[in-house]
Amino acid sequence: MNIIYALIPLSVLLMVLAIGAFFWAVRNDQFDDLDTPALDILDEDDHPGARSPRRDGNSAEQAEDPDTAGGQDSQTED
Repeated sequence: MNIIYALIPLSVLLMVLAIGAFFWAVRNDQFDDLDTPALDILDEDDHPGARSPRRDGNSAEQAEDPDTAGGQDSQTED
């Protein structure tokens, strides 16, 4: 029975902290846009560090490799 005297104030304190955290989040616009962050993962835009196919049909890895670049230096058959 004595434990109830400790648990009731503890539960009221936790409830006040949870309500305070909720109002803080609302006041700081944490719930402003709930749809866009979830849909950002579906965008296929290129990031600066991402390797993507180039316009000439070669991938970025192939264009950097001098053996597979297909330039005049690699075709020196006389």
